[in-house]
Amino acid sequence: MGVRFAAGVAVFSALVLAGCGSPPDDQASGTSASPATSAEPSAAATVAAADGRPAAFAQCAACHSVEPGKMGIGPSLAGVFGTKSGAIPGYAFSEAMKTANLTWDEATLDRYLTAPAKVVPGTRMTYAGLADPAARKAIIAYLKALK
Repeated sequence: MGVRFAAGVAVFSALVLAGCGSPPDDQASGTSASPATSAEPSAAATVAAADGRPAAFAQCAACHSVEPGKMGIGPSLAGVFGTKSGAIPGYAFSEAMKTANLTWDEATLDRYLTAPAKVVPGTRMTYAGLADPAARKAIIAYLKALK
């Protein structure tokens, strides 16, 4: 039973990590995302849960909790808005994140969610980025609302 459990954990971990590091479909195919001026919100920006989580946040939730103090592969995002990079207690941040000296405000989060490794070279966050501006805006509004 121990071997089957370990194999199950390995498969689950591979699936979770694959979701974090894969580029969005529009980047992989070379097509561009829908323009930010579209009258219709993107599917990724629509609300997926009664608590106001946007659908695109499902990608974040694969590695991050919104419960204060609950760490996953990544740090809890509860109360992250307005904090300094690498400053959430209880998580072992990369040296790059600790020394980036960023404040997680709307502009910084937008740049970071677009291309994390470009904004903080050396970050351990393997997520390739989110091309859809409406989805980023929805995620940022959700993070801003978390206390």
